[in-house]
Amino acid sequence: MPPIRPDTSFSMRAAIRDDTGLAFVERPRPAPGPDEVLVRVRAVALNRADLGVLAGHMHGSVGGSGTILGMEWAGEALEVGGRVASVKPGDRIMGSGAAAFAEFTVADFGRVYPIPDGIDFERAATLPVALQTMHDAVVVNGRLQHGESVLVLGASSGVGLMALQIAKKMGAALVVGSSTNAARRSRLGEFGADLAIDSSSPEWPEQIREATGGRGVDLIVDQLSGPTINASMKAAAVLGRIVNVGRLAGSRGDFDFDLHALKRVDYIGVTHRTRSVDEIREECRKTWADLAPAVGDGSLTLPISARFPFEQLGEAFALMRANEHFGKIVVTMLSG
Repeated sequence: MPPIRPDTSFSMRAAIRDDTGLAFVERPRPAPGPDEVLVRVRAVALNRADLGVLAGHMHGSVGGSGTILGMEWAGEALEVGGRVASVKPGDRIMGSGAAAFAEFTVADFGRVYPIPDGIDFERAATLPVALQTMHDAVVVNGRLQHGESVLVLGASSGVGLMALQIAKKMGAALVVGSSTNAARRSRLGEFGADLAIDSSSPEWPEQIREATGGRGVDLIVDQLSGPTINASMKAAAVLGRIVNVGRLAGSRGDFDFDLHALKRVDYIGVTHRTRSVDEIREECRKTWADLAPAVGDGSLTLPISARFPFEQLGEAFALMRANEHFGKIVVTMLSG
């Protein structure tokens, strides 16, 4: 009699962080809860937060040995929970949430977007995190008004490129992007930047003031923070807004309180790590209400810097760690 083999029809291959780093394992296929969608994952995109989790750091409640990596995906709905009315099995969908780097994942229905016709899974996987992060920063917390000026610090990242496009789409009169890399800086105009600056140059706040007729910029979307905050306040208009999205330059720095008071700047911190399920659902609803037409017609898009098959996820992480990419890094899954 041949040996009895275990039933693997409800298992899946997943990428986890173990005690030594990246590992591929077999895990049980997850089941959707009442408000969830079971997704057959077709493509995923890497984000900087994934590097931190892989290195052993926590990202909100996500992290630790055994954690399935990843937070951004595109695929097909396989099953839906009993309270889900907005998605049905077979729908092409994209979204964000924990445990994305696996053949199957579950997602809250409120974090799921439909994939418009004409957009493939790889391109769709690049969109959810950038769309919702930067709509929230530019439109909701940044309170951008038609005709205002916007500066995106750290604009050559995927989310930064999306911020440039959203600002232009929502009516900004002047859009400025920063990058310390000359080659990347030269490409920011392709994504809506009217001016590109080098934030490592001490003269950049004066460049901003010259570009705005001495007034300063109305809204700064800050992905750098750390030692750049005082220069940002110098570049800001009186009654300007600075939205602190990221801390790529450091999470600590000198803060000129007198300059802050003088400029009467609104300094706004944002993160998803302390938001409730209902808050994130509302964020995603607002994002899609404002941006769905532009996603559908292709005017909001991100470049794919590199593509890897799932078994080369380690190489994809190495490319992101080297910071040699422009746009998004996409990994194609092996779902059958």
